[in-house]
Amino acid sequence: MEYSLARALKESTAQAHEEAEQSTFMSDLVSGGACLGSWSALAQQLLPVYTAMEQRLDELAASPLVQAVDDPALRRLFALQQDVTQLDGSVPVLPATQEYVRALEVATDAELVGHHYVRYLGDLSGGQIIATMLKRHYGATDEVLNFYRFADIPKPKVFKDAYRDRLDALELSASQRDAILHAAADGFRFNQAVFAQLDGSAGQAHVLAGVKM
Repeated sequence: MEYSLARALKESTAQAHEEAEQSTFMSDLVSGGACLGSWSALAQQLLPVYTAMEQRLDELAASPLVQAVDDPALRRLFALQQDVTQLDGSVPVLPATQEYVRALEVATDAELVGHHYVRYLGDLSGGQIIATMLKRHYGATDEVLNFYRFADIPKPKVFKDAYRDRLDALELSASQRDAILHAAADGFRFNQAVFAQLDGSAGQAHVLAGVKM
């Protein structure tokens, strides 16, 4: 029996999701083994990612697939721009980030659904834990955590359940379903690659951010 799309997405990406969460960069960030400069460096990589993502969402706005997942309450670009403006330091866009951006720029509507699922539902779920840890370990203030604040989503679980219901209601061809699943897996791999390169430049991020360990 074929799983619903939402369940298939969760199960097919479970290992990649776990590997991304357990990357050295993210583990250090949430455990207190990094500094606020690491959030600054990550935010600067996410900025071109969300620029590309939301531009592509606009370009494919007529697609029923995109309409099923795109929601102004989820959009993160403006919030992320606010954070980057407030955060110290300057880290160049990494090669892994550039590769991620290129994939988003040419994504089909089905592929974009997979990428959307990985990023936005992740921000609404695990992202909330990250925000809490950034406050606890590094004294991050709300002024630099706009990215993780969803002011128009007062009940995240209700919103996520409705999102998954919309995924399951999509009428998809086999190739479209496969494209969504493959893009979601690729999304986690892109994020892992970004984390790995950020880990390699973590010391530089601390220095550039002017934060001592």
